[in-house]
Amino acid sequence: MTEYKAPQLSQAEIDEAFSDTYRALWNDDEQRRIDADIEKHRKADGLFQLPASAAGREVRVEQLSHDFVFGAHIFNFDQLGSDERNARYKELYGTLFNSATIAFYWKQLELEEGRPRFRAEYRDTAEFWNRCGDPQRQPHWRRPAVDPVVEFCLSKGIRLHGHTLVWGSNRWQIPDWLINKIPFDYLKKANLEHNPKDNTLLSEATGCAFEGMSAKEMEKALPEYTTLINTLTAKRIIEIAMRYGDKIDSWDVVNESAGDFGRGGMVPGSKLCKSWYGPMPGDYTFRGFKIAEGVFPPEAKLNINDYNLGEDYVRQVRSLRARGCKIDIMGAQMHLFDPQICRDIADGKSLVQSPREVRETIGRIGRAGLPIHLSEITITSPGGDRRGQVVQAEIARNLYRLWFSFEPMMGITWWNVVDGCGAPGEPAVSGLFTRDMEPKLSYFALDGLINREWRTNTVCTADADALAAFRGFRGRYRLSWAGADGCEESLICHLK
Repeated sequence: MTEYKAPQLSQAEIDEAFSDTYRALWNDDEQRRIDADIEKHRKADGLFQLPASAAGREVRVEQLSHDFVFGAHIFNFDQLGSDERNARYKELYGTLFNSATIAFYWKQLELEEGRPRFRAEYRDTAEFWNRCGDPQRQPHWRRPAVDPVVEFCLSKGIRLHGHTLVWGSNRWQIPDWLINKIPFDYLKKANLEHNPKDNTLLSEATGCAFEGMSAKEMEKALPEYTTLINTLTAKRIIEIAMRYGDKIDSWDVVNESAGDFGRGGMVPGSKLCKSWYGPMPGDYTFRGFKIAEGVFPPEAKLNINDYNLGEDYVRQVRSLRARGCKIDIMGAQMHLFDPQICRDIADGKSLVQSPREVRETIGRIGRAGLPIHLSEITITSPGGDRRGQVVQAEIARNLYRLWFSFEPMMGITWWNVVDGCGAPGEPAVSGLFTRDMEPKLSYFALDGLINREWRTNTVCTADADALAAFRGFRGRYRLSWAGADGCEESLICHLK
């Protein structure tokens, strides 16, 4: 495993990078409140029965893993251009991250109709990417074949999260070959040049092609497409469940649908939804969850996910559950994509993601009564220089501590781990590592929290009945002691 030497970062350097306004928001009282809530919500008291040989003995308590999810997406698996970079990237999963979000985007998973990219081909190998001069122009950049990623994660013993089964986005999710089955007359209405090799503009404007039409009128105009998108969406969920249902722990079943719910687009019994993205299966969020519930094993966690964290999202989740949907976890996105936003936060010109705003947001979506997964987060390092790294690291540290303190929070997933490896339009300086896989200050900030501040390693003394008691962060532990013969004995236990 690669050992990274933490750089020296003085309090004076942090103070210079942040305004008095920012420091006032994250003052000592706020930090004490966060610490108290972490102690209350993330720790538990354990009492464990050890063998008689431990009676009266000193017991070493070593935390092996967290129950709390500290994740990242693993979209750049074997794609970083050299074996050394790839190895460093993979090392993070099982050390810093105990969960990996695996790409199941339909557009790139099934580049050719009827040929889902489950198994790896040559174009998915490290050799291909090491020789690739311009990886970001490849259609499967950030979308590795699934089987090798699943096998890797299982070998590391980390949690697997699939993203995403149903999403209306024509640009990122619906396959080009399926979009191209929409009658061209409707696409022509949007004054688009039909180019099947690059339909980015086509896909973004698909929704505009049906302006002035009701969902019923759209359904009548697109009878074949209505059948296709309903049939193929269901087929896709079933096919993925049959292959990975017993391997992957949780799924984003539906992504970013609260906007359509708020617009009144989810009509029970309808065949087609006039989504703001374009045509989608009727009542697609409800149907997606009901199909998933029927084909995934009961222990698989079914998540809903959105960036829209307003009242529409809360009402949608309550409505779906009232209609009988199995929704286990509520996903919440937080992307500070614009580097200027992080600069403004540090300079005190913006209250975005201030403690008060974060508490209001989590309090609002918490009213749905579900565990919350902060499923996609982006924090940029403005400018990419040393000061930008300081800003990114300190904002990340404060926000992680605050998020970790909330009772309903069950996990936090960092989005782009490596600089320059985001989707087009995402910032090139939002990683924890540089493009050459050198750690940034933000990596050390998170590693310090996850593997040091929030990891319990202590000692206790077993009583005369060999009962060992301690308080620690929830997770798996090894308890070790010296037996009567001087040989070390141990027990693996789970503090829940």
